[in-house]
Parts: sequence; C-alpha cells; structure tokens
Amino acid sequence: MSVKRLTEENHELEHVEHHEMTAHEKDVKAKEYDASQIQVLEGLEAVRKRPGMYIGSTSGEGLHHLVWEIVDNSIDEVLAEFATRIQVIIEKDNSITVIDDGRGIPVDIQAKTGRPAVETVFTVLHAGGKFGGGGYKVSGGLHGVGSSVVNALSEHLDVKVYRDGKIYYQEFSRGHVKNDLKVIGKTERHGTTVHFVPDKLIFKETTEFDFEKMATRIRELAFLNRTLIISIEDKRSEEPLYREYHYEGGIKSYVEHLNREKKVLYPEPIYLEGEQNDVLVEVAMQYTMGYHTTLMSFANNIHTYEGGTHESGFKSALTRVINDYARKQKLLKENEEKLSGEDVREGLTVVISIKHPDPQFEGQTKTKLGNSDVRAITDRLFSEHFNKFLMENPDIAKQIVEKGTLAAKARLAAKRAREVTRRKSALEISNLPGKLADCSSNDPSKCELFIVEGDSAGGSAKMGRDRQFQAILPIRGKILNVEKASMEKILANEEIRALFTAMGTGFGADFDVTKARYHKLVIMTDADVDGAHIRTLLLTLFYRYMRPIVEAGYVYIAQPPLYGIKQGSKVVRYIPSGNDSEALLKQALTEISATPKPSIQRYKGLGEMDGHQLWETTMNPDHRVMSRINVDDAIEANEIFEMLMGEKVEPRRAFIEENAHYVKNLDI
Repeated sequence: MSVKRLTEENHELEHVEHHEMTAHEKDVKAKEYDASQIQVLEGLEAVRKRPGMYIGSTSGEGLHHLVWEIVDNSIDEVLAEFATRIQVIIEKDNSITVIDDGRGIPVDIQAKTGRPAVETVFTVLHAGGKFGGGGYKVSGGLHGVGSSVVNALSEHLDVKVYRDGKIYYQEFSRGHVKNDLKVIGKTERHGTTVHFVPDKLIFKETTEFDFEKMATRIRELAFLNRTLIISIEDKRSEEPLYREYHYEGGIKSYVEHLNREKKVLYPEPIYLEGEQNDVLVEVAMQYTMGYHTTLMSFANNIHTYEGGTHESGFKSALTRVINDYARKQKLLKENEEKLSGEDVREGLTVVISIKHPDPQFEGQTKTKLGNSDVRAITDRLFSEHFNKFLMENPDIAKQIVEKGTLAAKARLAAKRAREVTRRKSALEISNLPGKLADCSSNDPSKCELFIVEGDSAGGSAKMGRDRQFQAILPIRGKILNVEKASMEKILANEEIRALFTAMGTGFGADFDVTKARYHKLVIMTDADVDGAHIRTLLLTLFYRYMRPIVEAGYVYIAQPPLYGIKQGSKVVRYIPSGNDSEALLKQALTEISATPKPSIQRYKGLGEMDGHQLWETTMNPDHRVMSRINVDDAIEANEIFEMLMGEKVEPRRAFIEENAHYVKNLDI
C-alpha cells in the first residue's frame, strides 16, 4: 500500500472518530508557536571548552559563523512565511544586531526547564522549535544549536522579543543569564532583535567583522529566498555603509548575476520548480559561450560546497535528457558516442536549491547533502520540466546539443593529448621538463617550486636557491589565457604542459593533489605591470584547472623588493613593492646615515639581481615575505577571473578606470 493511500485512510479514520478541522482551525494550528514546541535535548557545558566543534574554528571564519547562526533563525521564519524582512547591523563597537519581523521567540514557560522559552533557546544546547515538526516545516541553521552557541561564545548578548503587544527583554553573559525576562514596553510590531558582542577570550585572532564578506552571503540569502528583503549596515565608519537586497526572480536572478560578465547562449535563464513529498526543488540554468561550469547547490539555504544527492540527481537527469532529445531529433547519429556529463555541462551556469523538511548533512560542516530520496525527486522533477522545455524551444535545444557535441570533440582531442602527457610521466625524473632545475629532496612537504619569468631571472634564481629543497621552472613570456581557451589548446601550450608535468598532479578532471611533488608553488615575477599580468594568468590556470592546490594552501606569491638603497657597493636596505613603497623609501632614507651618500636602485626585473641578492631578499625562508593565496570566496574569485580574463571588455575597462589611481609606477 502506498504512503499516499495510508495517509488518506488515516484522514478518513480521523473524520469518523473526531471531527474534520475547519480551514480556520488548521490555520490557527499552523500559526501556533509556543513553549510546548521548544524541546530540550542536552546542556551547554562544552561549548566554551571546545568552540571549534560547534562553529568550525575560532578564526575569522568562526567569528562570522556566529552571525549566520542568528540570521538562520530569522530565515526559518521567512521559510515558514511569517517574516519578510531581516536587518543585519555591524555596530560602532563591532558588535552585531540582527532584527526580523517574524512571530517573535516564544516567551511562555517551557515545561521541561520551568524557564521562559526564549531563555531556554539561548541557554540550552539543542533547544529550539525545529525538532518535533511543530515549530517549522523547513529550517536551516544548526537545528537549535545556533542561538545557545552564539550566547556561550559572546561576552554579552541581549534579546528583545516583540510579541502579543509587549516588548520582552533579557540579557546574558558568556552563556549565563544576567537578569530574568522582563517586559520593558508596549508595541504593535512583532519579531525578534538579537544583539551580541563576540568574546575576545574565545576569538583571540580577530573580532573584526568583514563587511564585504557578510554582504556577499546576505546577497546570496536574498537570491535563495525571493520573498525576503534583507539589508546590511556598517556603522563603524564616518559614513555608514548600507546595502539592501531583494530579488523577486530568486535563483533565476542569481544565475543572471553570475553570468553578467559572460556571453550567453540564450538571453534568459531556464527556471524549473517542482514539489514532491514536501521537498521543493528549484533549478535555474543558462549556458554561456565559455568552457567553464559554475554549479552551485543549496539545501535549506545552506551552501552545499561538496554537493550531494540533489546535485547527482540533477547531473544524471541533465545528461540523460539531452542525450535522449539529441537521439530523437537526429542531432546525434546512432553511430556517435553519447555525450558525457562533462560535455553537457560545459559552459553551464546552474543554481540548484532544495527545501527539505528533514535535511541530512554529511560531516559537521554541513557541506554535502545525504538524503537518498532527494536524488530521485530532483531527477524526476528536473527531467519532466527540462524535457518539456526542450520540446517547446527547439532552437535553444539545438544550440545546447551543438555545444555539447563540440565539447565532446574537444574532450576526445584532449584525451589524446593527455595520453601523450602521461607517457612523459612526471614521476620519472628523466622525463621532467628540460628547463626545470629540480631539487634533491624527495619529500613534497619540504619542496618548493619557484615559477620565474624568463631565462635571466631563472639564472639568478638557480644561482641563489638552496638546491636541497628549492626547484626553479622558468617560463617564457606570458602563458595562454585559459579563461578563453579549450582544453585542446591548453594542452598544446608548451609552458602549461611543462608546469603540469613538473607538479605531477595531472590537471582538470584527472587532478590528484596527493601526487603534488611540491607543497609550495611560488609565483616569482617582476614587480611591474607585466609581472602582475603573468601572475594573473598563472592564478587563472591554477584556479580553473588545479584548484585543489589553491584550496590546500600550496600557492604563494613571492614579494621581491622594488628598491635597493646602496652605500658604496653594498645594499643596506631593501624596499618591498606595494602601494606604500614610496613612503617606505622616504622613511628609510631618513633613517640611514648620510655618509657615504646613499643611492637608490630600482629593480625593474629579477634578472637585475644577482643570485645572492635574490636569495637574501626573496627566497631565504628565514627572511622572505610571501603571500599565500586562499580561495575564501569561490564565487567572488570566479567573478574576478571572468572580469579580468574573460571575453567582455566593458567590465575590464570599468575596473581599470575605477582602480587606475592606485598605480604609482607604470613601466611602458
């Protein structure tokens, strides 16, 4: 017997034994949200002892996590259709205020604790309206953990609840109650305001909030919840920053935003929506003229970076539907190999968002969705809608199939090139690139590969290095811009092939970070415009085709000096490149003895420095300064690479015009 049939019989039984609820009674029951729905699972003792278990870390990431825990609670009110507006404020003292217009946290007595429900929510771990199904049908956050964890890790937290015509107020400190819940006024509004000050004893690294980082996540929440109006305000500066986001188009607007710097295959994103077994599935997608896939998935507003069942359901459906359509329409011949998933996703930008009443996330970081039912639901709903779209839009359908067919041809050509590269295995020292000056150590964790610009700089670097652990790979001029190139062209580029071979990791879909021969990959280019351009080209290559080495923290940028101050034949001070180089130079000249008279040497290229100087300033681990490259925000990085290296000229021109005043030394 089906679940549906059982449900129907249960309703019939209910009707016989009791009475059928009226529409009004059902509405009243749905809106009930009181202390009986707040369930207590365990205490709060361990949070301050092991904060990393609850928020990931006590670094800047963990600090910002506090904000999202409180915002998630307000989002739950939005998902339940009781709130439409959320305000996030960074106060002048770097504390946070989150305001919503939901129902307000319940204030009546919670049966198990004998304390007001709002106090229970903020002082007891796993206490919330998300466990029994009575408070919320769909929710994000950490299922009741959030509020109490934020309270435990704040030196001060206060909450105002606007409910039943009254304003209720309570204060806490480091998880403990400072005063009992009290009424401080009357009101006609409803909602909750939470204000907290992160504890400096916990967040020793930083308690400074990053406005841009927060604004990016807040904009993302606005895309994912089309009924939501959400704002962020920063009161710390003399002129407060304020941004408000509201996207009636939802994730369709999100795809348009992600593709705003790209040339698209058709003008408007495809939007598909469906619901089954209380699981809501939304998909928005648009193909671009480019080669890169941008796939973002969310479950109950949580960004599932590692994918999960909703992603796999979408991918299998997309590949099957496009192949079936291509066969039926004779766009793919019977003797031709079917298109792979990689082929049909080339150039695709897609956002998948599901809302599930009981999401199961794999791992404590909640970055992979594990519900097995979601795979089949996403597959079926997407297949039905997308197949209908292709049948109703034959011109767009043909373009999609043709793009996949071209991708398949390029894939086969790349496969042949890859096999050639594999035959020249990086694991065999004799087959390493001829221009590579390798190090003698076989321990990747100690080995460093310096990528230098040209033979002149390569010569200095080879003379100055420590041969035990430092390898040098000179590259000739500017490598190919991979943002605009197919895999076939990329593999035909000698400089890129040499880099892939030297690293030993493979590339693209075959990339294996565990095979990296060096755990420090250092870009060491001249401190000029050309050097900056080469750095950008290399970073684009790493981000697009070797991203795991960026995520692992293996990529660095060397900081060679821009000036040397000499007295006689000896350099007595080096000045690093940067926006403050001129100021540092002037300061150094005032500090150095006037006799003998100091002279200034500007290093236009690394080749102007001898091996000893390069070692002393840039390569010696005891003295050098290097910048590690991190992908803190993959989407932001994606947009920057597309703007700087993509097809469209206008965004690049606008960027140059906006930032031209930062350029002090321009070598032409």
